[in-house]
Amino acid sequence: MEKFLINGGVVLRGSVRASGSKNAVLPILAATLLADSPMIVRNVPDLRDVKTTVQLLSEMGVKLEHDASGVIQVDSSQITEFTAPYDLVKTMRASILVLGPLLARFGQAAVSLPGGCAIGTRPVDLHIKGLRALGAEVEVEGGYIRAQAKRLKGAHIVLETVTVTGTENLLMAAVLAEGTSVIENAAREPEVSDLAHCLVAMGAQIEGIGSDTLTIQGVDSLAGCDYSVLSDRIETGTYLLAAAITGGCVKVTDTQPNLLESVLLKLEQAGAVVESGDDWVQVDMQERRPKSVSLRTAPHPAFPTDMQAQFSALNAVADGVATITETIFENRFMHMPELQRMGATIEVQGNTAVITGTPQLYGAPVMATDLRASAGLILAALAAQGETIIDRIYHMDRGYEQIEQKLTQLGANIQRIAC
Repeated sequence: MEKFLINGGVVLRGSVRASGSKNAVLPILAATLLADSPMIVRNVPDLRDVKTTVQLLSEMGVKLEHDASGVIQVDSSQITEFTAPYDLVKTMRASILVLGPLLARFGQAAVSLPGGCAIGTRPVDLHIKGLRALGAEVEVEGGYIRAQAKRLKGAHIVLETVTVTGTENLLMAAVLAEGTSVIENAAREPEVSDLAHCLVAMGAQIEGIGSDTLTIQGVDSLAGCDYSVLSDRIETGTYLLAAAITGGCVKVTDTQPNLLESVLLKLEQAGAVVESGDDWVQVDMQERRPKSVSLRTAPHPAFPTDMQAQFSALNAVADGVATITETIFENRFMHMPELQRMGATIEVQGNTAVITGTPQLYGAPVMATDLRASAGLILAALAAQGETIIDRIYHMDRGYEQIEQKLTQLGANIQRIAC
């Protein structure tokens, strides 16, 4: 099993390019199932989850050609299989996103109940209720969601809670439904909007993109298009935090700083100098110790849960006391005990962690428990004195493209080792 070996205490400086967004590319790849002609998807990151999705689509009969420049050519015209099996779905929750497209275009789908990171309960009941509202017959049996419908019918759907994958699944189902559909309390994350823009490029009729109410006029068919995936705002934020936690200066290019407003505000509160342009953002900590910043996660445009672990690491070495309240996932504090192993002072009270900053963390063997926890532990290791070994880094490979190469480019002492 591979691990990261990090020798901390190096001030990071330099520039890195943001890759395509993991959370945007997965639903867009699922959306290719809706196209009755070939499609080109660009800016595709080289990630484990992307490879899993490509394998899943291939097993359904989709023809894919993936080159080293991050371009995938997709032809979904000859699909022969309408099942997403357990052995693939168990590793990646986003596999459930094939449910809506398969049902909408082919009238049938069988998708294993999903897996992914162990960060809390993420029920699929809102997906099922929404598809039933669109006229589908849906049953859960033998660990599979089985759905069928001759043709979906437009419906008015009010989501009980904000759900990103639920919004995306129902949006992809509704674009081929007969009549008009309205999705209220829809997720507003940029990745949802990116999917919607891709669907429009394929011929879908969607109004309200970027708002919490989506209105979809169903069409008879969608065609392939040439679409470039959104840059990864969470990857961008992670490298900016690497500058802040080490007292350095990092510029991230080919990104969209307007999608990171809540994160950049917290970095400014921590004492960083933040500059940005249309497609770049830079954080300069000027070799100063960061100040503690309290935060509360919530759906977009509020502070993203996917940046909580990284700010936990920052607060562990910051000057002052901060509270972090997690409102999205109930098990997303599993990195806190690992930070404590490195010398962090943290008290967890329910869904709130109180972090008292310490001037110095110390290297230790730690274990990554999920994707974003991995990022938080890497940041802590970069700031720590001595050697840190991070186990279970396969989580990291699900969502960060070539992270050790990019951090090395910034001056970090990090290497992947086999143990």
